[in-house]
Amino acid sequence: MRNIAVILAGGIGSRVGGETPKQLLPLADGRSILEHSIDAFEASPCIDEIAVVMHPDHIFSLQKLCQSNRWKKLTKIIPGGKERWESSYNAIKAFCSPSLVGRDGVGLLLHDAARPFVSRRIIADVCQALETHEAVTVAVPVTDTLYRTEDNQVQEIPDRKTFMRAQTPQAFHLSTIAEAFEDAIQKGYITSVTDDVAVLKAFSPSTPIFIVPGEETNKKITYPEDL
Repeated sequence: MRNIAVILAGGIGSRVGGETPKQLLPLADGRSILEHSIDAFEASPCIDEIAVVMHPDHIFSLQKLCQSNRWKKLTKIIPGGKERWESSYNAIKAFCSPSLVGRDGVGLLLHDAARPFVSRRIIADVCQALETHEAVTVAVPVTDTLYRTEDNQVQEIPDRKTFMRAQTPQAFHLSTIAEAFEDAIQKGYITSVTDDVAVLKAFSPSTPIFIVPGEETNKKITYPEDL
């Protein structure tokens, strides 16, 4: 299977604050969050190609990073959409023909640019799982007690053993996720989803979604203190 990693960097990171999108902010070594995320997939031997979905206003910044880093696997820069689902769908379309054929044998790994510390082990395990599963996600067990609330009051304390926290990459056979997205868009469901697994679960419920163990270090940078 040919594996394509798509780094989703189309947002502006409003919760971090400032005028610079968070994926372009530097970490302690001076290199940006986005550079670290691309590096992780560039270094993985099971990734054949990389694409980055970037906010249209900041594509030039990414082009400059490409010149200085000279990544060999990065082949496409794809304009992002206003919402997360639009960015994912733009990536899916970029690797599908207009008639949506020629997608079999291709694995698509969708990864949040704001998770720059994804490990080589996670990427390898996801790629291996794609050989035998049409859909793969990464998750870690919930360790905190959970409350179901209403009107700022605790209504229920569910069993945390049945819950996991989602991470990325989320990976799919390209044909499988493309068909699910098309159905979701056609039926007007798509605007309510928060990740790509949710689309598949809603429109291809019979497709098993295999879980690869994540890592606490594969954290998402969301707030200023995360930097």
